[in-house]
Amino acid sequence: MIPPIDSLLKYDHPLLVSRNVEKKSAKARPFKVSAQQPTSTSPIPSPPKAKPVAIDVTKQTEEILNAILPPREWTENSQLWIQQVSSTPCTRIDVVHLQEQLDLKLQQRQARETGICPVRRELYSQCFDELIRQVTINCAERGLLLLRVRDEIRMTISAYQTLYESSVAFGMRKALQAEEGKTDMEKKIIDLETEKKELERQLNEQKAKCEAIEKRENERRQVEEKKHAEEIQFLKRTNQQLKVSKAKQIKL
Repeated sequence: MIPPIDSLLKYDHPLLVSRNVEKKSAKARPFKVSAQQPTSTSPIPSPPKAKPVAIDVTKQTEEILNAILPPREWTENSQLWIQQVSSTPCTRIDVVHLQEQLDLKLQQRQARETGICPVRRELYSQCFDELIRQVTINCAERGLLLLRVRDEIRMTISAYQTLYESSVAFGMRKALQAEEGKTDMEKKIIDLETEKKELERQLNEQKAKCEAIEKRENERRQVEEKKHAEEIQFLKRTNQQLKVSKAKQIKL
């Protein structure tokens, strides 16, 4: 797989790794040793050995760069290629150019200005790696400290992403449970409404029966009251007739 060429992180030119030679370790960056100077026949002593020290510092910086930012590897036409980050010191112009490239890529790839955007996160991650590379070349300790900051930020973002995914899954489960509960609740409401209608029908029937019983009892009471009144009147007339008959008998 060919790695993406378009990156804000500055790399050296790709190097072809022979298939017959053991692949070099990613943490051991090969350094170029310049050709040895011809031995001088002059009795004048050689200058102070400052160049080997500079070579050691350069080698150490390159090893730190390879440890912080591993080289990219890919195969093409059955050949293994490797591309390491550049160890060339940067200038103010390089930083300004990096900022311009960042703004240009954000615009070209239509990254969102706010909210969650993987494209914006990727570009800013590349920009931060490039800044780490530039700082590491000038001060390895500062670069390692920035590496810790970068790893901490990535770990925090990963934790938030895991929390977000678990929250989404939890929300989906709750939504499904609520949907299932909604169906059960709707069924229960329908059953209760049916039961309510049945109870209302029975209530109306009982009311009708009660009204019929009351009407019948009222009619019966009225008949009995009328009959009782007639009996009273009959008894009164009979009593009056007996009184008259008794009075006539007394006069005789």
